[in-house]
Amino acid sequence: DPRGIYTCVMGNGKSSSPLQVHYRMCQNCIEVDAPTISGIVVADVVATIFLAVAVYCITGQNKGRLSRASDRQNLIANEQLYQ
Repeated sequence: DPRGIYTCVMGNGKSSSPLQVHYRMCQNCIEVDAPTISGIVVADVVATIFLAVAVYCITGQNKGRLSRASDRQNLIANEQLYQ
């Protein structure tokens, strides 16, 4: 526990004025440095690209499963009125 009153004692015996230190430690905190942040960003980009490729592959497979009947249009005969 680094809290307390500190003074600096010099080699010639003189001391500085007292300095009171209040220090609060966070129990659940983690230290985040530049490599950690860059690792998180790179992992996020890789995960996003992987998800985009997976969605592209899944939606690309549905195109081949459509039946040919969906290409035909049901036309109304000329005698009938379109309402």
